[in-house]
Amino acid sequence: MKEKINGTQRALRILKALKGRTLDGLSNKDLCEAIDETPVNITCATAVLESEGFLRKLPTGNWTLSFTLLNLAVCYGQDMQAVNERFNEVRHRVMTGGF
Repeated sequence: MKEKINGTQRALRILKALKGRTLDGLSNKDLCEAIDETPVNITCATAVLESEGFLRKLPTGNWTLSFTLLNLAVCYGQDMQAVNERFNEVRHRVMTGGF
C-alpha cells in the first residue's frame, strides 16, 4: 500500500528531487517517478510551490528551483560562515586568555 503523505510533505519531496537539477530541471512525469506520486498531486504541489516563489518553470516545461529558493541557500551559507567566524573568535580568546 502506498504511503499517505500530506501536501507539505509532497512539496518538500519535490524540492529534494530537484536538488542538483537547477539547469535542466525535471518534468511533471520525472517528478511523479522521483517521489512516487500521481500527476494530479504533482500538478497541485508544483502550482503551490511556484505561486510561493520556490519553483520556476523552464522554457522546456521542466521545473527547477527558483532563484528565491537558491538565495535562501546562499543566505544560510552566509549565516553559517558568520557563526563559524564568531566561534573562531571566541576560541581564539579562550586560547590566548583574552576574555
